[in-house]
Amino acid sequence: MTEHIYAHEHPETERRRDGGFTLWFTGLSGSGKTTIAHLVGPAIEERGSIVEYLDGDTVRTHLSKGLGFSKEDRDANIERIGWVAARLTRHGAAVIAAAISPYEETRQKARDLVEEWGTFVEVHVATSVEECARRDVKGLYEKAFKGEIKGFTGVDDPYEEPASPDVRIDTEEHEPEESAQLILQHLEERGLIPAGVTA
Repeated sequence: MTEHIYAHEHPETERRRDGGFTLWFTGLSGSGKTTIAHLVGPAIEERGSIVEYLDGDTVRTHLSKGLGFSKEDRDANIERIGWVAARLTRHGAAVIAAAISPYEETRQKARDLVEEWGTFVEVHVATSVEECARRDVKGLYEKAFKGEIKGFTGVDDPYEEPASPDVRIDTEEHEPEESAQLILQHLEERGLIPAGVTA
């Protein structure tokens, strides 16, 4: 699988140097979103940006407590993350959002909110259901396969893969550290972060 797809060219947002940017990780549960995000974040901080993390599980604890997993509740959760990301982007932060965000329409709404103030970079962490299930130490996929958990994304609830993400990472081909470097390279190429210091 190709790891880079540069489909979104947004010159109008690239010019907004006064705003920050949002790095939006989408992918199945267990795909590696959070792992890669927490490798990318410190590298961005080292280059002078203020980094704010919006992790899906954490957001559900604090911002979206009480929401379930119906389509309506999932959409509401993602729209809340998008709204917060937009406000932080407006004030110059580098926002790292990591959420399954399974529906294309809702991801687009998040993009639209952020792009009022800065740049939105969609990263599809592309990992097969089989690989996610193999990595799953909690056994959630096994329960979903058996029908013990209903509405599980990628099993009996849809995950709409991004057709044209800014970056697509195949985690079955790339280790997390390599995946993080590919993302940082993309951010450098778009002028969102300065180039890293090489030895």
